[in-house]
Amino acid sequence: MRIIPNTIAVIGAGSWGTALAVLLAKNGHQVNLWVYEREDYQAIRKERENTRYLPGVPIPSNVDVYSDLKQAVQDRKLILLAVPAQAVRENARNISPFTGENPIIINAAKGLEEKTHKRLSQVIGEEIPHARIVVLSGPSHAEEVGRDIPTTVACSSEDMAAAEQVQDLFMNPSFRVYTNPDLIGVETGGALKNIIALAAGISDGLGYGDNTKAALMTRGVYEIARLGQALGASALTFAGLTGIGDLIVTCTSMHSRNRRAGILIGQGRAVKEALSEIGMVVEGAATCKAAYELAQSLNVEMPITEQLYRILYEGKEAAAAVNELMLRDKTHESEKLEIM
Repeated sequence: MRIIPNTIAVIGAGSWGTALAVLLAKNGHQVNLWVYEREDYQAIRKERENTRYLPGVPIPSNVDVYSDLKQAVQDRKLILLAVPAQAVRENARNISPFTGENPIIINAAKGLEEKTHKRLSQVIGEEIPHARIVVLSGPSHAEEVGRDIPTTVACSSEDMAAAEQVQDLFMNPSFRVYTNPDLIGVETGGALKNIIALAAGISDGLGYGDNTKAALMTRGVYEIARLGQALGASALTFAGLTGIGDLIVTCTSMHSRNRRAGILIGQGRAVKEALSEIGMVVEGAATCKAAYELAQSLNVEMPITEQLYRILYEGKEAAAAVNELMLRDKTHESEKLEIM
């Protein structure tokens, strides 16, 4: 397939934004990479490498680095948001005046907005109502994507022509992209897997074994699907890349900042201290609060999410939370399960 070069604005130069900018540049596109921190902007321009967030990955010459948002975005038809989930609304609002007619906004963040419990495509749609919004999600660590390690993800949109355009932008021999029309399911799976990854990390920090983690992951995908279906998602989506696929990679890898934060909490570190030590945003913490409150409002049972909420926000001891999960009333595994 012949790649038609485009100019793409990438908003956010954390590990994920940088890795995707590098990937797009290698695909032959011109990339405008906007960097929030002045110090990072100067370092990236000088070193042609993001030594803070993605060390060891050279930034190609067809990536222009910007500190001025308007210059990076002005009239771009393709804009990739790679900022923390809780910063999506602010950044979407900031770029909206500079976008042209019917831009494609690609969201690479995973989470639910804490205050409103909304999916991030909904947040972007409120701030840039004239945009076509595409979500990119799946099992994809920046550290591996930046080094061309084979990775497979999915993209979704209410406008599948836009999703297919994004698919073409990213596809190469080391980065395979599927389209999926279930936008609610793709976003919900990507957001909620961070909750289970935090719980899996806590399990590791407590010294529990593979049996425990397997149970957390299996029952975790069950409750992710339960909330997703209540929101209108297809159950089958949670058996795919943006469901169980993303859950596996996030719960088992030390690249996962959610898992690493959970390990520290399980080892007895205070929650704020653990989250701070990771050095990057741990999306699962805010998403846990949003998901817990959303599940309460919809009367959806999410026992793992509930216990993690009590650890993170009410100071509950991690071992006590596990004990409460194990001593829940007996039930059938397949009760209300509609994934298969």
